[in-house]
Amino acid sequence: MSQPNEYGGGYLTGGSPYGSAAGSPGGAGRRSDVSHSLRPLTIFQLLNATQAHSDAEWMLEDTEIGHVTCVAHVVSVQNQATNNVYGLDDGTGHIEARHWTDSSLEEDVDKGAGIKEGTYVRVLGNLKMFGSKRYINVNHIRPAKSADEIYFHLLEVMTVTLMWERGSPLRPGQQASETVGSHSVAQSDYTAQSHGGAINSQWAHLPELNRNILQFIINQPATEEGVNSAAILRALKATALALDQAIEQLMDDGLIYTTIDESHFRLVQV
Repeated sequence: MSQPNEYGGGYLTGGSPYGSAAGSPGGAGRRSDVSHSLRPLTIFQLLNATQAHSDAEWMLEDTEIGHVTCVAHVVSVQNQATNNVYGLDDGTGHIEARHWTDSSLEEDVDKGAGIKEGTYVRVLGNLKMFGSKRYINVNHIRPAKSADEIYFHLLEVMTVTLMWERGSPLRPGQQASETVGSHSVAQSDYTAQSHGGAINSQWAHLPELNRNILQFIINQPATEEGVNSAAILRALKATALALDQAIEQLMDDGLIYTTIDESHFRLVQV
């Protein structure tokens, strides 16, 4: 799920065309990073995303979303002087996608070519709100290449959603042997034996959430990519803001560090 292109989730190497996202206390680095990411979603998920206020980041189940992509059926087309408005339906919900154009630019004239009612399209853009109505502010739209793309998108949505909720799947040879809250997590023999009493002694002065984060990371199999922050959030049932602040404090204290991106962490070996 890491293609940095129009086909699915990943990172947009060119950056957001809408500028950097506003950060939050203790989480500016990760939020800026998420604002450049691309996540596949259904329209139902887009309609259920929330925003604390008009300038806040969009959140889906306590997870920030940046750029989004969806594949949907075009139920209506309105070609206007400055933008094209598409009514989209993917079977989970209905939403409008608005694609702004500049008639003075030759490349913009053909932006809506081939997109007609009754066809399927892939849309890439950002979720926006105007008044009380949300819509997709389109950065790129094109006809779906085949029926396979529709099914691929749905499978990718399910895969990415589960990875955000539960973390990356176990690798061959790893076993889930411990439960934190209502979530099953994996624990390696090495980390269980070598760090078993560390939390109760060395880090006893830390706030409870910080200690629980460290314990959760310790209980995971030792991998190069580390532990996904979404898995920590789900297991500990903390708020996204509280988790951001706790992780920032742990990084400032030199206890954890980021690995493959700003959402994966490993424990500093002591």
